[in-house]
Amino acid sequence: MGFSTIQPTPATPSFDPLRYCVYTTVALLAWLVSPPVMVMAMSGIGFWVYTRAIRGGLTRSKCVLRKPKLVLLYLGTVFVAGAIGLGFEIARVF
Repeated sequence: MGFSTIQPTPATPSFDPLRYCVYTTVALLAWLVSPPVMVMAMSGIGFWVYTRAIRGGLTRSKCVLRKPKLVLLYLGTVFVAGAIGLGFEIARVF
């Protein structure tokens, strides 16, 4: 009696929808914390990352705006809008 060796079939890479997990987590944090706080956090992180990418040589973005400087303008504007929204929420509480 001989032993037969069974070769495992190579695994095919499958689609990993990680972005939907990330989006859901961000939405959950926004729901739990406060929408303006999360808007400021996400736009602030995005601004920081894009600034580093531009310093590293990024000249074209995959973002709809395409130009990294326009993306920075967008993220900065959203951050300010979040700060204003947070100010209104704080004023409403008091």
